[in-house]
Amino acid sequence: MQITVWQTTTLGGALQRTEAQLVEPAADEATIEVLHCGLCHSDVSMIDNAWGVTSLPLVPGHEAVGRVVAVGEGVDPALVGQLRGLGWIAGSCRHCSWCLGGDANLCASLESTIVGRSGGFASHVSAHQDWLIPIPEGVSAADAGPLFCGGITVFAPLIDEEVSPTARVAVIGIGGLGHMALQFARAWGCEVTALTTTAAKAEEARGFGAHRVEMLADLPQQAGRYDLIINTSNHDLDWDAVVGALAPRGRLHQLGVPTSPIPLQAFPFIAGRRQFTGSPTSSPASLLKMVDFCARHGIAPKVEHLPMAEVNTAIERLRRGDVRYRFVLDGPA
Repeated sequence: MQITVWQTTTLGGALQRTEAQLVEPAADEATIEVLHCGLCHSDVSMIDNAWGVTSLPLVPGHEAVGRVVAVGEGVDPALVGQLRGLGWIAGSCRHCSWCLGGDANLCASLESTIVGRSGGFASHVSAHQDWLIPIPEGVSAADAGPLFCGGITVFAPLIDEEVSPTARVAVIGIGGLGHMALQFARAWGCEVTALTTTAAKAEEARGFGAHRVEMLADLPQQAGRYDLIINTSNHDLDWDAVVGALAPRGRLHQLGVPTSPIPLQAFPFIAGRRQFTGSPTSSPASLLKMVDFCARHGIAPKVEHLPMAEVNTAIERLRRGDVRYRFVLDGPA
């Protein structure tokens, strides 16, 4: 079967539409026909080989939503026809201590959807059945793609770290990740503060769930306030002020990747039992809980839709920061 893919054969190059041969799904895998696929900044990083793991030709796209059209050996044929979502991870070994213990996202043998595999900017994409997450009633399949990468990274610190619903949570950066973090933390029951450099975003931040909006520059006046700070920014910050704003046993959860090292002083972490954590994604179980949580509380990413044929336009606009708040590319490819 011939399928359509959007791929680049040069690092940093534009994606070209071409045909490829669909490989039958392997054992424990299923293939979905892609209906929608979110565009994530990690796709741009892979196109540019920013992490040194890109192989060519590259078919990006790791926030795919589609309908199962084929299954491999060991997969229940009843999956055919079901709507499923796929994020950064397409497979894990399923037998190491991490997989068996419920932390398959920490498996040493992870298979990324777009590292050494063909991704979701295509008419079809395959993955292990464990990582193809059902789309529950109440979650829009058209808008759900960004949940499976950006969404889970900001949901993970709440569920995986067992954050109390009485916690005071601050979110730095009201963008593609931050606007989802505000919604999750508010629905979790937390007191939610948006920390921003742009006063014009205050009303939008409140609309996403923030109880309070504070300017990031005023963080030194908020010492010891927050139980959890989720930092979605990749910019250099006043790190002493960020850590100083944590309450005892507070956690700085880092999602943005600054280009320079983060200079953290050891003593505030020692004296206050504070922690520094991060989450590139989470387990299939947490992904399942996330989409159910979204259905229950009406949580959805704010997206702009473009046809997949305009993928290069979307990439260039993302490079410029010209999106509020996530792109979703609609098939057919």
